[in-house]
Amino acid sequence: MNWKTVVQLSLFGLAMGIATVFVIPSTIEPLFWIAIFVISAYVIARRCPGHEFVHGLLVGIANSVWVTASHVVFFHQYITNHPQEAAMMSSMPAPDSPRLMMSMVGPLIGIVSGALIGLLALLARKFVGRPATA
Repeated sequence: MNWKTVVQLSLFGLAMGIATVFVIPSTIEPLFWIAIFVISAYVIARRCPGHEFVHGLLVGIANSVWVTASHVVFFHQYITNHPQEAAMMSSMPAPDSPRLMMSMVGPLIGIVSGALIGLLALLARKFVGRPATA
């Protein structure tokens, strides 16, 4: 396992967590995530031949920890800047505990996004030409 790469790539999650609270609106957030997923997949394919999927999964989970923590810590600013998300949270289970809801949903999003990064890394390996090691 290349933990250094996982930690370094997870810093995208920290940057996005803070940026989505204060700067990036939810309308263009997916564009940033697509770019981050592609960059992460490429870096994983180059630095971590073999086990690309696991590395991608761990990066996605680490990203979700950073993003969830940022949204929970800066909850009031996040909700103020994201009224659609606030409305969505009020219709979910436990509407009286939106921070708890974020804490429960965040890891699930991390697993899904990590699986996507892992699959993209497997695909990127084919293009970067590095053979997988056992």
